Amino acid sequence: MTSSQPERPPRPNLAFRRLRGRRSPAEFAALVRRAAREIGERVSCDARYVGRVEAGEIRCPNYAYERVFLHMFPGRTLADLGFAPRSSVRGRAARTAPRALTGAGAQEVAAGHPGDAFEPPDQHHSHDPYDPHEVCDPEGPYPYDHPNHEESDVLRRAFMTGGATVAAAALGPLGLTQDAVPAPRRSRRPGSTEATALEEAVRRIRLLDDRHGADGLYRRAAAPLRAAYALLDAGATRQATVERLHTGAGELAISVGWLAHDSGRFDDARSHYAEALATARMTGDEGLEAHAFCNTAFLARDAGRPREAVRAAQAAQRAARPLGSDRLNSLLALREAGGWAGLADRTGCARALARAQALFARGRSAADPEWMSFYGEAELEGLEAQCWSMLGDWPRASRHAQRAADLQDPHFTRNIALYTAELADDLAREGRPDEAAQAGVRVLSLLGQVQSSRIQTMLAGTARVLLPHRRASGVSDFLDRHKAYPRVAGA
Repeated sequence: MTSSQPERPPRPNLAFRRLRGRRSPAEFAALVRRAAREIGERVSCDARYVGRVEAGEIRCPNYAYERVFLHMFPGRTLADLGFAPRSSVRGRAARTAPRALTGAGAQEVAAGHPGDAFEPPDQHHSHDPYDPHEVCDPEGPYPYDHPNHEESDVLRRAFMTGGATVAAAALGPLGLTQDAVPAPRRSRRPGSTEATALEEAVRRIRLLDDRHGADGLYRRAAAPLRAAYALLDAGATRQATVERLHTGAGELAISVGWLAHDSGRFDDARSHYAEALATARMTGDEGLEAHAFCNTAFLARDAGRPREAVRAAQAAQRAARPLGSDRLNSLLALREAGGWAGLADRTGCARALARAQALFARGRSAADPEWMSFYGEAELEGLEAQCWSMLGDWPRASRHAQRAADLQDPHFTRNIALYTAELADDLAREGRPDEAAQAGVRVLSLLGQVQSSRIQTMLAGTARVLLPHRRASGVSDFLDRHKAYPRVAGA
């Protein structure tokens, strides 16, 4: 497909060039891709694309790039970035044209609207399944947006304007209503209404993750997070409201970070956790700081940085001391145990596990944070199973994983799938392939309700371990079902 040829030479975008500064086009493109990941977008920006923008060949970017650019340069408009108004670059043919035009169709559009220098499809990136250049119509929906176009329009309006005008995140399919994170009216600053809605958005995201896993939630949850921080920028009048907004935004950052973590986006998760930690440090919120360090420790363990996991868990315990929650300290001791297990330090792991069990036995209290509702006996058993698994003690790991699966409340569908996947892997490595296959089939039956890259990756590892045991009872059936099941990349 060929792009439209303007009657006059394109005018260079000097404003955009100034924003690039001393960075090379390739370095700037890398920053664009990183910014896209921060907000859940996927763009295939490279030096060639940056050059086309600066040369004026792309007078107005598609919505994906618009969201990314305005995230990179908050407070600026497309005009500030050197782009033309969208209304000046779109024509009737562009609005009604199909997404992909070839041959005479492309020539007709080019001939009919010589001045429409919006971002055209670009064959240079045709191999990229998330290619933003495939959008022919800059006014049409981005091809990977939710098909609910009304929702997409709200998202575009809501999270690109910034400041006190940020509107709600229309996340209907996720159970988050249009008032999930409402913005204050121009006539007043955020108040208790906005703080309450923000806290409710955090609860709903956690509830949906418990039931369905992270994969389908992550990109949608990034939008209310941006709205939350825009509310902070708008500023509240009462100090109590300011504190609630900061805590709510920090907790939301952690929730979004967990969705990134559970769906295998470790770099994104690390960024969100760091954002929450910075918010906690700015406001002196010890509970939020402990939570951020808790999740950072878990992420570091999964990312293969066990020493960092130990340090983060210990930092979380220091932050949690004034809070007086034995359950919180029990969970933090488990995070430390996971780090010691990753370092193959059996003694350090056993000591941390014993401390976690003793603290857990003291029971719940009013000091326990709300976000710890997931932490019960099943989670204790499940995390201990993971520790013994990392240490290679498969019989002990499988016993704890079985207890975790048996004890879990049916409400937590994702956790039942997780513990059962852990059990299947431990049994397979212990040399009990028939029982492992049975557990694996149970996990597959839950994957219709749960979307978690983490669980699918675990199950793929179990399948590899069971391959040599195909003749064992039930193993062939599990392997065939697993092979037929659609899996995430890399699983």
